[in-house]
Amino acid sequence: MSQAYQRYLVAVGALALAVSASGSADASSRVEKMRSASTTQSIPAKPVEAKAAPDLATVPIAQILADADRPVAEALRYLLATRIAGLISREADRTGVETFYRDRGFAPLWIENGAPAPRAGETMAFLKAVAADGLDPADYPAPALQGADAASLAEAEIKLTNSVLTFARHARTGRVHFTRVSEAAAFDLKFPNPAEVLGQIAASANVRQTLDAYHPPHPEYRALKAKLLELRGRGDARPARIANGPVLKFEAGKKGREKVVQDPRVPMLRDRLGLPAAADTRYDKALADAVKAFQNSRGVKPDGQLNAATVEALNGAGNEKRIDSVLANMERWRWVPRDLGTAHVIVNIPDYSLRVMNDQKLAWSTRVVVGKPGEQATPLLSETMKFITVNPTWNVPPSIIKNEYLPALQRDPGALSRIGLKTKRKKDGTLHVYQPPGPKNALGQIRFNFPNPFLVYQHDTPAKHLFAKSERAFSHGCIRVQHPEKYAEVLLSITQAKDGYTAERVKNMFGENERTINLKSPMVVHLTYQTAFVDDAGRLQLRKDIYGRDARLLAVLRDERAVADVPVGRTQSAGNQPVLARSTSR
Repeated sequence: MSQAYQRYLVAVGALALAVSASGSADASSRVEKMRSASTTQSIPAKPVEAKAAPDLATVPIAQILADADRPVAEALRYLLATRIAGLISREADRTGVETFYRDRGFAPLWIENGAPAPRAGETMAFLKAVAADGLDPADYPAPALQGADAASLAEAEIKLTNSVLTFARHARTGRVHFTRVSEAAAFDLKFPNPAEVLGQIAASANVRQTLDAYHPPHPEYRALKAKLLELRGRGDARPARIANGPVLKFEAGKKGREKVVQDPRVPMLRDRLGLPAAADTRYDKALADAVKAFQNSRGVKPDGQLNAATVEALNGAGNEKRIDSVLANMERWRWVPRDLGTAHVIVNIPDYSLRVMNDQKLAWSTRVVVGKPGEQATPLLSETMKFITVNPTWNVPPSIIKNEYLPALQRDPGALSRIGLKTKRKKDGTLHVYQPPGPKNALGQIRFNFPNPFLVYQHDTPAKHLFAKSERAFSHGCIRVQHPEKYAEVLLSITQAKDGYTAERVKNMFGENERTINLKSPMVVHLTYQTAFVDDAGRLQLRKDIYGRDARLLAVLRDERAVADVPVGRTQSAGNQPVLARSTSR
């Protein structure tokens, strides 16, 4: 027994004598609890949230304990009362740990009869294997739980508890806090309650299953996990490089006759793309189509031509780059709500796509245009779509007024009116710029509204030609939808099927008067950034990191490990602050 622990017991005894001498009935009751600490309390089935936190030194040791575990429980009480901050750095975790152990009379969770409990072995084995989920086992160390005195066992008990709580938090909400990656992100993270985590483990008949449940439940996450295992199984082996050379393209020629293009790289190219071997070196239509499909999966312009960019993508950077991309995307899945919604909309920004899901099935999909890289990047968020606006008015955001329209007004006072914009000076002196409803409105003729702190939404657009481009990051942050009338039909057929909305009926509402369609069942919208995902055919798809968010997330893991999960404050952007009107007269 350490000298510090001996002094602790002496102090507890002195406190008991002092309180006893006071004559208070309430104080005498506390002294009696201290004297009979080993015989007055049983281990409850589940931890109970305490209404008030009593002095831990006065809380009795549980009655139902093996003799070998009683000294460990006493040492735990001592540690929790005196040294908990040195073993568990996070305040919320300390409070939960104190609650859990206090409510079970300091009975150890990981020790039974002075030796490691079966759940301890299961837990440590689980933590050693978390690399399969993109986490680092080194973040969750497993201390020795045997062959030591009671004080050392108690300290090891708390260390393993801390590792488990750290894992549960990382698995549920992310190893990297989203604020360290981008200011254009907002998620309502649901951190696990530490006492509940420990209570679930204590009551669990399958600890591995209990811990695994903290990982994201989404099928998309599970699919990436399988691909991570597959990629790591390949090691660093790389196929032979395809050589650079002239651009190869398939041309049908006149009267359906194929223009023959041959190249010695064709056999290797066919093998790389999984096509049957052929006896010649012709770059035929089947090969061009396979190249086009590959280009589309790698974010290269899908023109079916074997050009320098395609050769570079085919040769790639080996598994390491793919693994990093998968790891970054698995991490981002920890930020989104665990329940995406029975019916929901999911936008994949670097894929420039929008998908409507209903009962875990794809109901509809379309192309979108997203924000430009930099300050106009489309944010990451999960919010609720509540209504659709037909014939919307475009109220120009202050950032656009300041950066684009005020300079134009200074050069030419009539510039905005010529493009259908109107200006109005408010009573507070700020400038309001807006565009009335109509076919030339920047929002097109439909807006899909999901209130959010970034003031972005989905909408129609008069610039239809942009949807034909392979890379479509052109907006100021909002999401432009290629077929908005059909999108409205799909949404309304889910939220209010009996109302009979069709794309044609929505188009018939187009005009110059703003109209609102309230969704009877609000639809959750998820704006995501999936540079790696598994498609419906089970193939890993990679997309260009257009906003650099993969690179930033991986840099945080590499350079800011100690604080990666700690949020950072956001700078107050002036982009959406009202703009004072300026006189255009000289």
